[in-house]
Amino acid sequence: MGIPKNPVTLSSQQIEELNQKLAKMRHDINNHLSLIVFAVEVLRSKPEMIERMTATLSDQTPKITSDLAKFSAEFEQTLEITRD
Repeated sequence: MGIPKNPVTLSSQQIEELNQKLAKMRHDINNHLSLIVFAVEVLRSKPEMIERMTATLSDQTPKITSDLAKFSAEFEQTLEITRD
């Protein structure tokens, strides 16, 4: 990973934008995790819903990965971090 050799200066607007993006990512990931907890609770009381809840569970991992990757890319771009 290529870390800038010189200090990177961020404007207050850039910091605010990163903070908003971080808050959105936390919110989105929390929603995905809530769906996982919900699916497990449903399965405990209604095992006959296994197919539907399995789909819900399996959908969440790529969504979480995508949210993290998107924020990481924006973070790295803002801080001028490059991937080697």
